[in-house]
Amino acid sequence: MDVQSQYVLKKPSPQNVLDIFADEWSSAMPLPELKALPGKAYLFQDNRLEWGLEKMGGVEGLNVLELGPLEAGHSYMLQKQGAKSVHAIEANNRAFLKCLCIKEIFGLDRVRFELGDFVEYLETTQERYDLVVASGVLYHMLEPLRLLERISQVSDSIFLWTHYYDREIIASNPNLQHRFLASTSFIHAGRQYEGAEQIYKDAVKWLGFCGGPKLTSRWLTRESLLAAIKSCGFVNIETSFEERHHPHGPAIAICATR
Repeated sequence: MDVQSQYVLKKPSPQNVLDIFADEWSSAMPLPELKALPGKAYLFQDNRLEWGLEKMGGVEGLNVLELGPLEAGHSYMLQKQGAKSVHAIEANNRAFLKCLCIKEIFGLDRVRFELGDFVEYLETTQERYDLVVASGVLYHMLEPLRLLERISQVSDSIFLWTHYYDREIIASNPNLQHRFLASTSFIHAGRQYEGAEQIYKDAVKWLGFCGGPKLTSRWLTRESLLAAIKSCGFVNIETSFEERHHPHGPAIAICATR
């Protein structure tokens, strides 16, 4: 890479900004004239989050903590739906820079992006939030129960979207079975849970990869996931958008409040 290749010799445009990360995008942009390749995920128009916010009674005037904003698609939605503030924490430095690009393009003046580990933030913060949005992050954690516990200390409301482990479904899918070790039971805070270790393998070779910071993570079973949320004090739990045969593994959206 030479110095001259770092200059943009076209008139300023939002597309120039997106092209900084050409071929690294996961999200499709909300405006058809903007191309973020190879982005195909509709994270700026996400029906799962729409459902979650509706169940929560909307976010008008609320202070929201967003964990792992990825490319700011949900940040965009939260501001558009009237959130008073969005504090978004992203650990992947390239994803963080993409979020800043989106902030500039769409004028996300009520969203504050920070670069760092949100678990470490949750361990020490004294802040309280009206809602925590944790979409696409729990299944990237080595210690998912630790994350759920820390979330429960800063908010009485949470929206989750996550994959979960199902032994039969995973074993029957040749594209998934090689990524998991055998499921195990374990004790946490005196309660028994079940899950399996997942290995990222070749996924980490793509520059746009935004999984967890480690080479492995732990997926909880559906039963253990819901039990863990309940054990954190969330008594009103609703589920939707469950895809048992999602191509990347069984998945579910969850709204939970105290």
